[in-house]
Amino acid sequence: MPPTLPSEAIRRRVVDHVRGFFNEDGQGEPPSDDALFERDTPIRMVHADIVGMMVGGIRGLLLQMLHPHALQGVLDHSDFRADMHGRLRRTARFIATTSFGQRDRAEAAIARVNRIHEVVKGTLPDGTPYSARDPRTLAWVHVAEADSFLAGYLAYAKPTWPMAKQDEYFRQFAEVARRLGADPVPETRREADALLRDFRPELKATPEAREVARLVLSQRPEGTPRAVQRAVGQAAVDLLPAYARQMLGLKSGGLAVLPARAMTRGIAGGLRWAFRQG
Repeated sequence: MPPTLPSEAIRRRVVDHVRGFFNEDGQGEPPSDDALFERDTPIRMVHADIVGMMVGGIRGLLLQMLHPHALQGVLDHSDFRADMHGRLRRTARFIATTSFGQRDRAEAAIARVNRIHEVVKGTLPDGTPYSARDPRTLAWVHVAEADSFLAGYLAYAKPTWPMAKQDEYFRQFAEVARRLGADPVPETRREADALLRDFRPELKATPEAREVARLVLSQRPEGTPRAVQRAVGQAAVDLLPAYARQMLGLKSGGLAVLPARAMTRGIAGGLRWAFRQG
């Protein structure tokens, strides 16, 4: 029989693989005491939970694509079909830098995204103009993302997290959204729920949105077991609002989602052990 790796070697291998998944250089964003947010505050707790962020990130992207303006920007200005992993990696890097990175690095990352957004504009198929600098489009992208990251955290890390901490999470994340030009921006759970309801009439079930959903759920990053990719994807679909699943042509899975939830919880526990998170 081959020799058994000691637990520390296994832990390091897991950490290196995950860091390689999210970062091209294999290094994570070093936490700073001079960041936009203090250590151990809600935004840093939510954004440090790897599985919650993976599940929430997929959910958020699926939800965002239901807005025609956000969708068209991706279709016209992104190579997502060939590089979905790259897109998710860049988003993860931005979240890590603005949540944990040194303040100057965080502000530089926000300025860089604002510059990119300046050129992301065009017209919808019906001739309506769109722009990634539009405050309301940015508001949708933000609230869909924030709601999804928190949903992943509540589902796979802290199901009984107090409402006061959830409100503080939205308040903190609102600081980044405003620097990106979003308006309106929710600062509490109640405000986020109200804003999501307010956007419902603007959302559209389109073949293009369903195509993006299919690509998001079918692409498997190199080295990721297919069972893990399917479980995390199904866990994300399971957390979508029922109206979003229906619009995207996705099924919640019924009893079939139970194994996906169990596997995702197991992955979450393993990663917390590897990264020495309590």
